[in-house]
Amino acid sequence: MVVIGEGFWLFDTPCTQALWEAVMGENPSRFRSASRPVESVTFDAVQEFLSRINRMVPGLELALPTEAQWEYACRAGTSKATYAGNLRILGWNNAPVLDAIAWYGGNSGVGFELEDGWNSELWREQQYPHQRAGTHPVGLKAPNAWGLYDMLGNVWEWCEDRWHGSYLDAPSDGSAWLEPGQRPTARVVRGGSWFDGSARNARSASRYFGSPDYSHAALGFRCARFQP
Repeated sequence: MVVIGEGFWLFDTPCTQALWEAVMGENPSRFRSASRPVESVTFDAVQEFLSRINRMVPGLELALPTEAQWEYACRAGTSKATYAGNLRILGWNNAPVLDAIAWYGGNSGVGFELEDGWNSELWREQQYPHQRAGTHPVGLKAPNAWGLYDMLGNVWEWCEDRWHGSYLDAPSDGSAWLEPGQRPTARVVRGGSWFDGSARNARSASRYFGSPDYSHAALGFRCARFQP
């Protein structure tokens, strides 16, 4: 059992392109708009962002959440597959409970207005048929019980921990697990995205990994702030 050892705050949305650009002076995202989550950012680039914003605002001390903190915040006191209830899957990209809370493969083309959308017309068993898809502005779907938006879907989110295939010997206080695992440099990502090949990825327990220099248009982050 994990007991979160210290209090923390979490951004209520993924980091937006507007904030990233204000700090970094550039925008790596494929799907450009100020209110969309920044994406196509590597773990290493996120660390540079955090370093810069913390220098700009002394005492702010933003960081990435640990994997345990991320899941604790995502669940918001629930124990089911999503914070809206159990995940009943009707098709590869069709899980109706997700529609109200997440942009995922079954609905991420609905209302998508940018010209450079990802071709999605061949994606399997969509909840709503669509031809091009991508991220959407943050905060449009319903939040969890703690007021956090887009914890599932839209973009995968980097966490501080290194990747381990199981939780055996993981820290019991919710701190970051930084000892190298099966892939020594890989870092954890959580939450699923607009892009995934299966609705099953948009679950509170879903987890994956990426190397620190990996970027993708379905991968972003949100900031945490810890008790001093």
